[in-house]
Amino acid sequence: MIVEVVGGAGAAPEVRVSDVEDLAHLQLAVGALTEEEADQALRDAGLGRLADADTGFLDIAALKAAAGPQAAEWAGRFDDMVESARGKGWVGDDGASLQAHVESAASG
Repeated sequence: MIVEVVGGAGAAPEVRVSDVEDLAHLQLAVGALTEEEADQALRDAGLGRLADADTGFLDIAALKAAAGPQAAEWAGRFDDMVESARGKGWVGDDGASLQAHVESAASG
């Protein structure tokens, strides 16, 4: 699953969720934006926040909702991914967000 935060010259940053079938990987990809712009875009979209330039926290319920209507099998796999992350300590202190490493987005 990929959460992209991208923007163009003069355009407001856009947040989109893609590759929802790939639950083995959770990526937070940020385009050519400042840390503040990316953080604000994530907050405005209700999908999470940046902790710093390298780490973000993505809201579990918002990720599930952003993926759209999925089969029950997908929902179970998503819950398994969350529990795996929880076991590895990759859940925020709030218990409602997943930690994700910030990577450069291919598009910008």
